[in-house]
Amino acid sequence: MKKALAAEFSKLLSLPTIWIAVVVGILVAPAIAVIRSFQELSEIAKGVQTAVEYPIGFEELGFGIMGVIIIGVIAISSEYFTESEESGSGGRQMTTSLTANPSRIRFLLSKATAVAAVSAILAIIAITLTMIVVQIILVEHAPAFGTTDIFRLIGVVCYWVLTALLALGFTLLTRHAALPLAVLMLNSSVMTVTYLLTRITPLANYLPDMAGIRMFHEIKDAGSTLTPLEGGAVMAAWVTALLLIGTITFCRRDV
Repeated sequence: MKKALAAEFSKLLSLPTIWIAVVVGILVAPAIAVIRSFQELSEIAKGVQTAVEYPIGFEELGFGIMGVIIIGVIAISSEYFTESEESGSGGRQMTTSLTANPSRIRFLLSKATAVAAVSAILAIIAITLTMIVVQIILVEHAPAFGTTDIFRLIGVVCYWVLTALLALGFTLLTRHAALPLAVLMLNSSVMTVTYLLTRITPLANYLPDMAGIRMFHEIKDAGSTLTPLEGGAVMAAWVTALLLIGTITFCRRDV
């Protein structure tokens, strides 16, 4: 298992697209936090408000998941590239991977572990940078950081990891990057499709992203009664189900 895991880390980190994802994951949330922090300062200076009116930083971290979406998608879709694109040998990378690691379950477990670990590290870096820029820009106006916020930050890490695994499971079913990237990246934009669905039916609050975001951010007008723990459990259930379906499909079909 150690060799399989080391191989998956090596493959993942050797993909050029992964490093683009790392940059996106690290910079998106802090960049949005910088813009919003200056907006808050401007409002305070104009006298429109006397303090920052929402926990700046946490909402921004919800948009940073674009990086881990790319990681989850590329980790699987890259296996279906022909090696002629990479090394000129003409076969699919998946064939080579399964020759080196014949157990498909172990192969997927190693890949999911590598994706989860890289995503967790990326989340921690993004959290650190985001909170630092908020404190530097807002200074005395920065929201107070309490004990409960520690659990919210843990929720951010869990949300990023689960999102990456959701992307991995989705791509496991499609075998190609285009559809998962289009759907998941669109839904992680400023106005998410799932958020709009909550205006139509409260059941949309039980979709994976809307449930999972409760772990660290409350969307007051979505009409959800989920607690952070319940939201995390709902998202984890979605991810587990998708990975299970993807694994069964992967183990039954030809490469």
